[in-house]
Amino acid sequence: MSSFTATDIPSMKGRTIVITGANSGVGRVTATVFAEKGARVILAVRNLEKGRVAAAAMGGDTEVRRLDLADLSSIRAFAEGFTDPIDVLINNAGISIPPLERTVDGFESQFGTNHLGHFALTNLLLLQVRDRVVTVGSLAHLIGKIDFTDLNWRTRKYRPYAAYGQSKLANHLSALELQRRLTALGSPVRSVVAHPGIATTNLMDVEGQGLRHRVEKFFIQSFAHSAEAGALPSLYAATADIPGDSYVGPSNLMGMRGSPALAKPAARVRSVEDARRLWEESENLTGIVSPLSADQFGNGAVR
Repeated sequence: MSSFTATDIPSMKGRTIVITGANSGVGRVTATVFAEKGARVILAVRNLEKGRVAAAAMGGDTEVRRLDLADLSSIRAFAEGFTDPIDVLINNAGISIPPLERTVDGFESQFGTNHLGHFALTNLLLLQVRDRVVTVGSLAHLIGKIDFTDLNWRTRKYRPYAAYGQSKLANHLSALELQRRLTALGSPVRSVVAHPGIATTNLMDVEGQGLRHRVEKFFIQSFAHSAEAGALPSLYAATADIPGDSYVGPSNLMGMRGSPALAKPAARVRSVEDARRLWEESENLTGIVSPLSADQFGNGAVR
């Protein structure tokens, strides 16, 4: 469906959508559209003040709740405080190419926030999900490599772009492993991945010096489309009748811009061995055992 726009989305009245990082960029646009379509939209954000400002501009049935994906205690508190059924969970928030920093729990910030934070949140909320989990990926997964010997950049020299690529490849691997586990259980819940292409959001507003940084920033901005266009793959992935394991992205310029369509991820995303190993490592690092691993399902929506 190459001509998909927000007008193609039917009424979402009666549905609950949880979106991380919904106070800015693609997440804010996604939340706004769903609010306009009548959904109950939960903005899961680190900064409550910014979240409330964003929600006030949306109108509709919106609610702002604090969630810091760089802090496992915050993730647990969010999950414990939100017990309602969820139709769609959209793992949208992310950080991009900062200097070496660590989360509250000691993880490299990009791997900890982009992947481990969403892994923990998804598994803590999974029994409440009725329809699907949408993970917002990135073209950066194409350059990503998982170093299982040093996931958190403690022994190797830190490289921001490589760390970002690893975190986004981890998003893809985890989303597809989630679908494999859901399928094995006969669950109707779907796990899909969407990426915005190159969108002009605050994720691009990173500091840097030198010719390489200036050239890369110019290149990115030359091919970027708007946050509104960048949100369309997420909206499509969250509403279209597509199978689990789908990957949605812009259809033009090698996935950098254009209307959303089904796409093919990097071949390494299909590594079942890497996906399973990453899942187990993520459980060990976060201390959060998935209900799909511990056989705890049955009382919630995953069935």
